Amino acid sequence: MTSFKFDPSKPGLRKTLKEYQELALRFVWEMGEEGANSGDVWRAVNERLGEGKSISRASILFFLNDMVDDGVLRCKEATGKGGHYRVFFPVLDEAGYRMYLLRTVIDSMMRDYPVETRKVLKEY
Repeated sequence: MTSFKFDPSKPGLRKTLKEYQELALRFVWEMGEEGANSGDVWRAVNERLGEGKSISRASILFFLNDMVDDGVLRCKEATGKGGHYRVFFPVLDEAGYRMYLLRTVIDSMMRDYPVETRKVLKEY
């Protein structure tokens, strides 16, 4: 089940993602069909967070797995030096992810406020 917090005061993808989550998703998008394992994503995010900031590997892994559950990413099981791990690949690009967010919000509003939602959408 899709679950995110929407903060309209934030810019861009930060409306629904924390800084580390946006960085993680962007890294997987950059890697494309080459894919990235959680360790690669974790290292890239911590480098990009900047001085004095860091995020745990577990937080990265939980986020990536949530994105798989939501259909934003897909993963493939692999085996290597450290045992079994997942390699993550994008299903949606950034534009597709934005559409996914809009559909999720609109679907939710239509369930709870169908008349008002239709009225507001017609205004656009």
